[in-house]
Amino acid sequence: MRPTWADINLAAIEHNIHEMQKLVSPKLFCAVVKADAYGHGAIPVARAAVDAGADWLAVALVEEGKELREAGLDIPILVLSEPRPSEMIEVVEFGLVPTVYSGAGIAAASAAASSHSEIMNVHLKIDTGMRRVGAEPNFALTLAKSISDRSSLSLEGIWTHCAVADDPSNPFTESQLRTFNEVLEECEKAGIPIKIRHAANSALTVSNHKGHYDMVRCGIATYGIPPTNIDLLDINLKPALSLRSEVSFAKNILGNEGVSYGLTWKSPKPTRIATVPMGYADGLRRNSGHLGGKVLIQGQKLPIVGNITMDQFLVDCGNLNIQSGDEVVLIGSQGDNEITAEDWANFLGTIPYEIICGIESRIPRRYV
Repeated sequence: MRPTWADINLAAIEHNIHEMQKLVSPKLFCAVVKADAYGHGAIPVARAAVDAGADWLAVALVEEGKELREAGLDIPILVLSEPRPSEMIEVVEFGLVPTVYSGAGIAAASAAASSHSEIMNVHLKIDTGMRRVGAEPNFALTLAKSISDRSSLSLEGIWTHCAVADDPSNPFTESQLRTFNEVLEECEKAGIPIKIRHAANSALTVSNHKGHYDMVRCGIATYGIPPTNIDLLDINLKPALSLRSEVSFAKNILGNEGVSYGLTWKSPKPTRIATVPMGYADGLRRNSGHLGGKVLIQGQKLPIVGNITMDQFLVDCGNLNIQSGDEVVLIGSQGDNEITAEDWANFLGTIPYEIICGIESRIPRRYV
């Protein structure tokens, strides 16, 4: 087997959940495990989250919720986007809780529940300013009444999502929460009870207690990656994922020799080049080396050079005596040095979410 793998520390997952629970208790805690638990593995992570005391799980897709049910998870599972009408039957059959925000979605949920002689819990999502999905605030009460008037549906929750919660100084979050509170007040005045109100993602959970309401939904922080400026937070997160490989080949090259496709990098002087069996088919960006990407070998941060190919990349090792079989760390620690998902995001001009979600499935996950 190729010596390239991701280690997933489930104890770190549990630790991170406990850290956030300390901030929000006795509010409910929802672990977001969509996108294969942000690349960490949905089923093992979901089980770890339940062991840590999570009250809910959240997924993006009906098939993600179905996978968890088939694995034996019996905790409430929220589907974060409104399922298509044709999917509502599976929502009922697998005991999922759908988000709804349209008349068509509500009607489909009601019909599916009625066909199984069941009462389906639903959560109504309000678009308070992100402008992605959700009901308009001035139409929320109409939809809430539509749900409440149907014997096959129960309006268990109302929620929203904040667009700039990762920037605690941005006043737009307060504006969104004010709009959300207005919707909640309208429902209360109309005599519509709401059991679970929720707005907080990871960033809002750790930075603004006003957004905690009855439940928080934590994704990125569950995996140990700070959702905002960690210096402002009384919380200790532990990264759960490390990404490792081994040197598959090493050779000395002369000065002014080009390497990899296009010969886009040339050695300024004689150096030792290590080949690592991982490439853009595994989720690395082809231009990572040109943007400053580094790895750890023998405890040293060394630059990726040349274009990353489909299955391999090259590292400039200078005068180090690098040999085949030496460990290569892309994310994680080695000796006194560390490279994080945040470092990769900075190299590539993106966010850590994209880094960890982009690690392809052909890289095996090992659970430790």
